[in-house]
Amino acid sequence: MAREAGDLGRDYAKAGFGNRLGFGRRPALIVVDFVHAYLDPASPLYAGVEEARAAAARLLSACREARVPVIHTNVAFTPGGADGGVFFRKVKALSCFERGRHPEWAAFAEGLEPREGEVVVTKQYASAFFGTSLASMLTALGVDTAIICGLSTSGCVRATALDACQHGFVPVVVQEAVGDRDRRVHESNLFDLAAKYADVVGLEEVKGYLRGLRGAG
Repeated sequence: MAREAGDLGRDYAKAGFGNRLGFGRRPALIVVDFVHAYLDPASPLYAGVEEARAAAARLLSACREARVPVIHTNVAFTPGGADGGVFFRKVKALSCFERGRHPEWAAFAEGLEPREGEVVVTKQYASAFFGTSLASMLTALGVDTAIICGLSTSGCVRATALDACQHGFVPVVVQEAVGDRDRRVHESNLFDLAAKYADVVGLEEVKGYLRGLRGAG
């Protein structure tokens, strides 16, 4: 029998899921794939995530003010998608990220463009960690907490949060600053992330944490 939302939350909590990990002392911000492909109605990946874009821009500004390392990710494939393997074959919409095919969709969203000195990690799979140097870079920087925003909640955000956990970084998914093409999918994935792999935290709480870092150092 299907459970109501409140019953489901109580059931998970009673079973020991959903423990809060808490913020660490050395965070980094990972901005996952915030590109025009998710914002342009003409794109097959359009998700209607303007509110998430605005929240992510506020988060990015707060992280810059706190001098937190910022890493942006994007997706790019060789023409034909050979470097995307099975993932590229599974999701036909990814063809919009073939190099040179739709540069307007590959461009970073307004207000979320990388600044000089901020790293851009280009990936071919869902997780920002898979097949990239991200884990080694965060380790070298002494990072213990991965603040995550971006797109999409059920795809690259989820995969990145899971891999952050598996690499030993506390994943903090900022609730208002992630989005998906369907609210139901978005919410179910946030629930599952919060239950098992990450802290799902509101933007204002994260900003308060960042202000504390500024005050401490």
